Amino acid sequence: MTESRRKTLRNERWAKPRRMRIAPSILSADFAHLAEEIARVERAGADFLHVDIMDGQFVSNLTFGPIVVEAIRRLSSIPLDVHLMVVEPLRFLDSFARAGADHVIIHAETVEDPAAAGRAIRDRGLYAGVTVKPETPIERLIEALPGIDIALVMTVEPGAGGQAFLDGSPERIAKVREAIDAGGYDCLLEVDGGITADTAATAARAGADTFVAGHSIFQAPDSEAALHRIREAIDRA
Repeated sequence: MTESRRKTLRNERWAKPRRMRIAPSILSADFAHLAEEIARVERAGADFLHVDIMDGQFVSNLTFGPIVVEAIRRLSSIPLDVHLMVVEPLRFLDSFARAGADHVIIHAETVEDPAAAGRAIRDRGLYAGVTVKPETPIERLIEALPGIDIALVMTVEPGAGGQAFLDGSPERIAKVREAIDAGGYDCLLEVDGGITADTAATAARAGADTFVAGHSIFQAPDSEAALHRIREAIDRA
């Protein structure tokens, strides 16, 4: 992807600075009715679809790979926000690019040089993201900001859905927001884990602009209404 093309796509997708975005996590969806689940959150105005890839090594859980991403791509035109919780993530970039990923987020703990990893992701025509586990110093994420498009602050321990938003997360979010603003970086600040209407508002006040929510949307009686509640809470914040 040329730099001019990247800037054009960024202007189309990123649209307005600090516009709030919601990314339902399909890990919590009913896979027996995945097309209907995706259609519901599309109608409700989902901005991205978040796809958690777990290998059973970097985290204990095991989910799915490029074949499922390819199937989701056929079901939806919404940008796919693919989170690689895997060892040696750079091995899989080409596979996920071919499958239809739009964003690929890797863990700083899995690579020697997160900035170089960001460049490798961008070289595949993808938006590059980096994240760290909650116990990893947030400075490891901040160091990667010059070369990435998405900074993801994990607000739970990665590896399973349905966890509670961790104490201390707002302070970590605020540190990354301060660094993004101070450096003038064109970078989304995403949060993932335990996101409900209440915690989304807390994260928004700390500086987040993109919110991954799984259980609170897909496990709700009405997923469209649940997504709307989260957006309303963010807007009020």
